[in-house]
Amino acid sequence: MPSFDQHVAQLFHRHAERLARVVTRLSGEPDLAADVVQEAFVRLYQRGTLPDAPAAWLVSVALNLFRNVRTTHRRRQRLLTLERGSAVHSDPVPDPDARLGADESRRLVHGILSQLPERERHLLLLRAEGYSYRELAAALELEEGSVGTLLARAKALFRARIPEGADALER
Repeated sequence: MPSFDQHVAQLFHRHAERLARVVTRLSGEPDLAADVVQEAFVRLYQRGTLPDAPAAWLVSVALNLFRNVRTTHRRRQRLLTLERGSAVHSDPVPDPDARLGADESRRLVHGILSQLPERERHLLLLRAEGYSYRELAAALELEEGSVGTLLARAKALFRARIPEGADALER
């Protein structure tokens, strides 16, 4: 039987890359995503035991860590603004799609996703990364039976925001 360390290593090899893609899509910063994923695995290791649904637990922890980082960043920006008495002129978070020279449809998708409520955005991104309904329910603290309905609503919200004449995306 594999040891706890071996289980954690297996989980890392199985889930770290996919989890990093989700956090990168949310943050636009691959380095931040790598830090968040690393911290999620550190917390798993510090926990000392495997949760019932390790993949879902890791997603939940990573999303919470990302929210904490984003909140801390916003708080610091407000404090800097107050200290300086004027707006901080910093570069906005770089858009990874633009930075990579992505096509217009990818920028449109990113823009639409950023307009969605957090739960719906997370549902769509995690499902696109192949997470099962059970994993989505556990990670986002939802009833498994309601995931399909919530996902359908999230898709409808997404489709409703596609501008008329957007050839790159199907409605």
